[in-house]
Amino acid sequence: MRPISRPPALPPLPAVLIAIVSVQGGAALAKGLFPALGPDGTVGLRIGLSAAILLLVFRPRLAKLNAAQWRAVLPFGLVLGVMNLVFYRAISRIPLGLAVTVEFIGPLGVAVFGSRKAVDLLWVVLAGAGIALITPWTGGSGVDPVGMLLALAAGACWAAYIVLGGHLSRILPGGAAVATGMLIAAIAVVPYSAAVGGFANVTAGRFAAGMGVALLSSAVPYTLEMIALRAMPLRTFGILMSLEPAVAALAGLAFLGEILTLTQWLAVALVIGASTGSTLTSRRAADRAEADAQEGWQGA
Repeated sequence: MRPISRPPALPPLPAVLIAIVSVQGGAALAKGLFPALGPDGTVGLRIGLSAAILLLVFRPRLAKLNAAQWRAVLPFGLVLGVMNLVFYRAISRIPLGLAVTVEFIGPLGVAVFGSRKAVDLLWVVLAGAGIALITPWTGGSGVDPVGMLLALAAGACWAAYIVLGGHLSRILPGGAAVATGMLIAAIAVVPYSAAVGGFANVTAGRFAAGMGVALLSSAVPYTLEMIALRAMPLRTFGILMSLEPAVAALAGLAFLGEILTLTQWLAVALVIGASTGSTLTSRRAADRAEADAQEGWQGA
């Protein structure tokens, strides 16, 4: 009898691409719930279900967390909750692709903040040019100014999420960190969503759709990204993640009928180019620093 072989692991490239599509598909599905639940009700349902799923999967030992870990995970979870709430409010006003494009300023800012390399100024200018093309004061942009400000706020939250998450990852394992952080986000957001009546129109069908949003936006992409990061260089991963604005725009077109103008597509392309360039230069600098450190250690 032949031994039963394990199914082959998903290669890293398809894993990260599926993760990106999953996140943006989840956002499109969430936006489809807005007419019934509103952005506040939808985000409360999504975060509550995501927290339940992640707690079941990772089973963090909350009673075992020390004071330093709680001090790190509490702001991380609060920022996570606010980021999702603000982002959902943004996409209730502007197309999904534009919201993700503007939001991407957050991680791009983290990548170039404090850099003294002249080339990083190019990526800032490139991203700024892209955002300028879709700002409300641009003639004929037709973009809701409040939606733009909310997307910028979501980007600021994303930047804080990256910084806080980097610190948290050094003192708490990844699975436990994301599950506990999502629990804190749920404690902060779900009561608010309930208080403003966001759950008044929840039906069995909408609850199932909310479960789909939770899976697509949290459980599935997190698992796939972990698979990819174990076998893929960080530089390649970062470049692929830069495709998110384009995938978001395509998801908005396919699932929500959101058609971007040529100028708006150009804005998306400029931000993708800035993010890709920043990823390439930052990883090259890190590689050089690592090589220099290795040479110094060998010569000691």
